[in-house]
Amino acid sequence: MATLLSVNVGMPRDVPWQGRTVHTGAWKAPVQGPRMVRRLNVDGDGQGDLAGHGGEIRAVLVYQLQSYQYWQKQLGRDDLAFGIFGENFTVDGLPDDEVSIGDRYRIGEAEFEVTQPRVTCYRVGMRLGEPTMASLLVAHHRPGFYLRVLTEGRVEAGDEISLIRKGPEQLSVAEIDALLYLPGRDPAKLRKALNIPALSPGWQQSFRELAAAQQPEQEPGWPGERASCQQPRQEPQWPGFKTMRIARIVPETPTVSSIYLAATDGTPLPEARPGQYLSVRLAVGDAAPAVRSYSLSSARTADTYRISVKHEPHGKVSSYIHATLRPGDLVDIASPRGTFVLQESTRPILLISAGIGATPVLAMLHRLAATTDARPVWWIHTAHDRAHHAFAEESHALLAQLPNAHEHIYYTSETPHPGELYITQGRPTARSLTAMGIPTDADAYLCGPPAFMDDVGGFLRDHGLRPERIHTEQFSALPAINPGVTPTAVVRPHQPSGPPGTGPLITFARSGITTPWSPAHASLLDLAEACDIPTRWSCRTGVCHTCITHLVSGDITYTTPPLELPEAGTILVCCSAPTTEVVLDL
Repeated sequence: MATLLSVNVGMPRDVPWQGRTVHTGAWKAPVQGPRMVRRLNVDGDGQGDLAGHGGEIRAVLVYQLQSYQYWQKQLGRDDLAFGIFGENFTVDGLPDDEVSIGDRYRIGEAEFEVTQPRVTCYRVGMRLGEPTMASLLVAHHRPGFYLRVLTEGRVEAGDEISLIRKGPEQLSVAEIDALLYLPGRDPAKLRKALNIPALSPGWQQSFRELAAAQQPEQEPGWPGERASCQQPRQEPQWPGFKTMRIARIVPETPTVSSIYLAATDGTPLPEARPGQYLSVRLAVGDAAPAVRSYSLSSARTADTYRISVKHEPHGKVSSYIHATLRPGDLVDIASPRGTFVLQESTRPILLISAGIGATPVLAMLHRLAATTDARPVWWIHTAHDRAHHAFAEESHALLAQLPNAHEHIYYTSETPHPGELYITQGRPTARSLTAMGIPTDADAYLCGPPAFMDDVGGFLRDHGLRPERIHTEQFSALPAINPGVTPTAVVRPHQPSGPPGTGPLITFARSGITTPWSPAHASLLDLAEACDIPTRWSCRTGVCHTCITHLVSGDITYTTPPLELPEAGTILVCCSAPTTEVVLDL
């Protein structure tokens, strides 16, 4: 018979960590006497990051005495007091390889249901002073698990734990954890996992996506708990950068020019997926070469790619491109890449853009026109005025080749000419998008300034589009994901403080920062944070893949080997260091 050894609680607190402040409920301590367990947590307990912990599905965290004993030996520790793993219930028994998702238990007056393994999280390592602990919990198949409260009631140390009912499919906590985080997944177990109603929605979504990746004809599910559970990434057509020749330059508007790029030996170029981008490396002045990314703005011809670049008044690279580059010049180009691509589907399509954001969706429109796609297509574009409406004639002509196309243009500072019924002065609104008759089962592709995409994305969600069918692209740094870290004022990316490094150059292409590597930094993620570059991470030990980043060029080594390697052409910056000069899409 399993036994409840300790009930541990703790309210969230602010904890200093690596020069930042983390709001966390990981600090738990045993309490004496009975405690009421309610639907969301134990009385006196709280969670600091409700996006990853807590809530009805993750109300109570369980960890086992046997795992404590295991880690005492593995880590050489004799200071592991109950609650240090962040658990609410420390139990004798209930091992992760025997407890199944969906099992139901009675403890004291309360009844519980097992919903999922512990979420991999850097804070357990922070609490123990063992930075790799999140990875170790998964690798050693000892994650612990969460309970949902079915019946509220009082519990206390010494209560017996009685099994009420076994869960369906008999997949253990350890098996489910490995199915998400470790390689060599069994397709049959993926299917079984999706038959467990008690499994938390986030994990179900991740498993749907993993199953869809194994069977491409299925649709991917909603975003789940692991960042790598996405559409498979296309392997780059060539490693790093290669030299290409500027075939011609065509002005599109007073501020936008299209650059046609050809192979130096005249050989055909690999096909790019519509929506992908090229990274361009240019020697601008005496500084280290600068890297910028530009969307391919048309379908590839046999011998050229086309990118279109807006001249930003204070943009060092765009100014150089517009003022200096000429046909015949040679430039370094990285292979087409990016996941903002036109998906295979039979659903209606919305191509929505503002300003130079038209470029990737224009490439998608080229593909649709080339195949005379019969699906309904909405082309919705916002420009300042007629003079700054790039690709106006081109897009209009492409739409004319489609049997079911709808064109809607907005000018923010010009009144349309009489008879131009498809042009409106102003900006898209929820009401105007609804009036277009946009179907709620469409796939939407948005590109433009972040505020524009936030507004239009919100309009589309309110209209009824499912969030996972609203795809967005931006070339500035992506919004940060730093769970639990207290927000601070946004700082423009900069060179790291302290003595400059002497190692290979590291370029963060989205942020426009190039700086030499120093072994004083634990990882490429650590260097990015030292430059105040927005970063995305959760476990910081190579488990969750939230930090996955495109490696544009160069080579790295893993300081902590990931439990599962990321897709070709990408790396996990949380546990990697450079071995050569590196360019990251970050």
